[in-house]
Amino acid sequence: MKIEFNKLFDLTGKNAIVTGGAGILGSHFCMGLADAGANVAVVDLNLELARKTAENINAKYRGTAKAFYCDLTSEISVKQMVEDVVKEFGTINILHNNAAGKSKDLNEFFAPFEEYDLDQWKEIMSTNLDSMFLVAKYVGKIMKEQGEGGSIIQTSSIYGVMGPDNRIYKGSYYFDREINTPAIYSASKAGVVGLTKYLATYWAKDGIRVNTITPGGVESGQNETFKERYGDRVPLGRMAQPEEMVGALIYLASDASSYVTGHNIRIDGGLSAW
Repeated sequence: MKIEFNKLFDLTGKNAIVTGGAGILGSHFCMGLADAGANVAVVDLNLELARKTAENINAKYRGTAKAFYCDLTSEISVKQMVEDVVKEFGTINILHNNAAGKSKDLNEFFAPFEEYDLDQWKEIMSTNLDSMFLVAKYVGKIMKEQGEGGSIIQTSSIYGVMGPDNRIYKGSYYFDREINTPAIYSASKAGVVGLTKYLATYWAKDGIRVNTITPGGVESGQNETFKERYGDRVPLGRMAQPEEMVGALIYLASDASSYVTGHNIRIDGGLSAW
């Protein structure tokens, strides 16, 4: 029997949800899934930007895309979004639990650990981790009811699996703003990996695979100082481009990874290998 290995990556006829689908990485993830043939629900708090992302996909790629609004910190909003996607597409085969956020107040978000506000901590935990619980809860229930299995991929961060090197932040800016990596970001992203492992074993009997992708630093507006210092810490010598995150997602979403669950793929240029 000849196995057509290329077809293992084909997502034709599959329906996918991508949260944070209008973001820098999210839009690339949506494009990649659509290019592989999937129909994509571009879910975002910014509905206008989600619509533009969907329009771009529909003009260029095989799969169909449609924008959906969702406040991922609201259980009512998440439940409604999942119902709307099912009404539009009929089934959900792939979930990319991707959305994350910083803060309404960047001064509080980047505050020193010793001065960090508990309400700020709770806000980011709600955005980065509670939201993943809510979306996985409602989508996983649909996947179980469908009885056809499914693939859930959750986005963590390199700083969810290792501590930041604070030396790289001296003189480093992101869109003209001095930056660091707050502890809440690392803690919330580490929680994503833990949630993935739990759900991978919990839903294994239902044929639902759950995996994590962990991006390293991606170029998206940092100043040259930061890019150079970060690149010096990476074996490949540079930051990543957004499109370099997409291949791992397609692999985990497709039948090419049919025996992979509970795994965390680090797309970090070797940073965690030092």
